[in-house]
Amino acid sequence: MKLVGAHVSIAGGIFNAPLNAKAIGATAFALFTKNQRRWRAKPYDPETIERFSINLKEAGYQPEHVLPHDGYLINLGNPDPDKRAQSWHAFIDELQRCSQLGLTSLNIHPGSHLSKITEEQCLAAIAESINSALQETSNVAVVLETTAGQGSNVGYRFEHLADIIEMVEDKSRIGVCLDTCHIFAAGYDIRTRTAYEKTMSEFDRVIGFSYLRGVHLNDAKVALGARVDRHQSLGKGTLGLDPFGFIMNDPRFEEIPMVLETIDEVLWPQEICRLYSLATPKAPAAQRSPQKHKIAVLNPRDEK
Repeated sequence: MKLVGAHVSIAGGIFNAPLNAKAIGATAFALFTKNQRRWRAKPYDPETIERFSINLKEAGYQPEHVLPHDGYLINLGNPDPDKRAQSWHAFIDELQRCSQLGLTSLNIHPGSHLSKITEEQCLAAIAESINSALQETSNVAVVLETTAGQGSNVGYRFEHLADIIEMVEDKSRIGVCLDTCHIFAAGYDIRTRTAYEKTMSEFDRVIGFSYLRGVHLNDAKVALGARVDRHQSLGKGTLGLDPFGFIMNDPRFEEIPMVLETIDEVLWPQEICRLYSLATPKAPAAQRSPQKHKIAVLNPRDEK
């Protein structure tokens, strides 16, 4: 089964996220575990954790079909030891929050070298940070997101993520999230069947589909290889609809949470339906029809 949703709001309490996802007809969803632009947040109280668990179950979601995203301030590859330590502590907090909620993964942007160290040194610092964080926590896997390569960010080559994975000691708690906009901006073409198969074959060769834990489904505003992260609504950008049809009919993406981060959240219910319409056979209507009432959703901002 293909699992499709969006990155929904936690406004009013994180326990609202499953309800927000259900309201747009999602079968999977992403969320922030706290305010993504602040270092600290108040710890969850027992009532919040219980309400989240109840709403998740009643909305029909399994924990592995939720793809939490870490905060934008975290940079595990920061060349400054003190600032990297600050990021590491915030990262630990995010992993612990996921564990408290009963979730099984945390999606992260790998990090940035800030033009002060080499990419190789940055990748090693990221892997070291992840190793020490995994030793301090349990149950939650780290999911490395492919990036567009904007600025000094690493992760825009499959080899970057493969190198981090190679250095991570506990392979059972490391994975990858493919972002369609990001890989296209990084130079991986998926617009035609031939290009798509070539890119996915390279992904499988360099990283391996066994490490795939999530997908971000986004069209792009930029040209192939532009190295700029600018998302667009499905079918309105430089990718077009064909790549999403390829993904929706690719058995390698079964049971993987695939979430929209497109720029107009009002369109998310229609985009979810449209994605399922590209699949053969189509998903049951009950899975694709959003509820009539509207609940706030949140579109994550472009990569910083």
